[in-house]
Amino acid sequence: HVQLVESGGGSVQAGESLRLSCAGTGISLRSAFCVGWFRQTPGQEREGVASIHYNYGTNYADSVKGRFTISKDGKKNTLYLQMDNLKPEDTATYYCAADHNFRAYCYTPSDFGFWGQGTQVTVS
Repeated sequence: HVQLVESGGGSVQAGESLRLSCAGTGISLRSAFCVGWFRQTPGQEREGVASIHYNYGTNYADSVKGRFTISKDGKKNTLYLQMDNLKPEDTATYYCAADHNFRAYCYTPSDFGFWGQGTQVTVS
């Protein structure tokens, strides 16, 4: 049974930082083909924020490049999203996702089979 559990969300002021964590059970985040973070606001589609492809490395949305950093700790089986210089437009529910099947890309929600429950980030 695969479970992804996010933590680290909260309310911050613009310019501040947060680090989101995603602990995995039942799946190895170190060897998964795709691991990533998405975000969603009410009435909007879920959008990709950052991802790591097993072969091709990291990918970021243009809106977060230079401010967000995705990483993973294989020993802790945990995925992270370090978010610096947060902006009000970063306000959303953030979801971690993973998939152990071969994927050519890790860009869209359809590339991921397992999802966390989400954690709220509010920037004012």
